[in-house]
Parts: sequence; structure tokens; C-alpha cells
Amino acid sequence: MIREITSRDYEGLMRLYTQLHDTAMPKPQEKTDMLWKRILDDAGHHVVVAEEDGEIVSSCVCVVIPCLTRDQRPYALIENVVTGKKHRNKGLATACMNHARNIAVRENCYKIMLMTGSKLESTYRFYERAGYNRHDKTAFIQWLNPQKL
Repeated sequence: MIREITSRDYEGLMRLYTQLHDTAMPKPQEKTDMLWKRILDDAGHHVVVAEEDGEIVSSCVCVVIPCLTRDQRPYALIENVVTGKKHRNKGLATACMNHARNIAVRENCYKIMLMTGSKLESTYRFYERAGYNRHDKTAFIQWLNPQKL
């Protein structure tokens, strides 16, 4: 099942995110609780998940950003595309990204952008099969407080 998160999905989503950057499960704390509530309350922040047998196994984030150019149409940004190791190559991330695309279309976005830290050609081909291209824009990134990452 492909759907957007609900308030009860925090633990399952965070368990999946441990595979995104090989990090430990974060301990609940006031800061985390406040951030979770902020994400849930933000109408422009969409966390899309694939669920199998009650477990969140794939996800992506789609953020819709208001814009004063392009006839005042918003754009969308895709981030944190991840599928659990045991559930890869089943089309789940593609299904999540397609759901995110539907959100962007519904919100009248004029484009969707994403970046990947992967250097694997197979990852590039995955995103291209999902409808993205790597030729129209050049991405730059500036890490802020990299010691805290």
C-alpha cells in the first residue's frame, strides 16, 4: 500500500531511515517530538511510504515550495528516497515517487527536483526510468555545520 504517513508511523519510518545513512535509531526526545509534529502539520511536507504487512518498507519525501516565478506555480523537491534492503527491486521506491509526482501535479507544481549522493550509474538509471533527467540543471550543495552531520 502506498500512502502518506500518519502520526503513528514515526517508529516505522525512523527504523527505515536507519538504512538510509546507516545510523542508529534515534532516542525519543522533546526536539524529535516537536519536529515530527511540525512535519505532520506542514501541508507542503509529504512523506510517502510503501507499507507491506504493517511495516514501512520504502519512502520518499516530497516538499512543495511556493514560488513567485513561473506564473507563481510552486515546485516540488524529492528527498530521502529509501527502500529497506530486504524489499529492494520490487518497484516500491518507484511507486512512492509516482505518488509524490501525483501530489506535485495536484498542487500545480511546474517541476520536481531531486538530488542524489550516489555515484552509481544504476542509481542514475533508476531516477531516469522514473522520469528525471540529469542534463537540465547542475546541482551544487553547501554543507552547513558539517561536523554535526
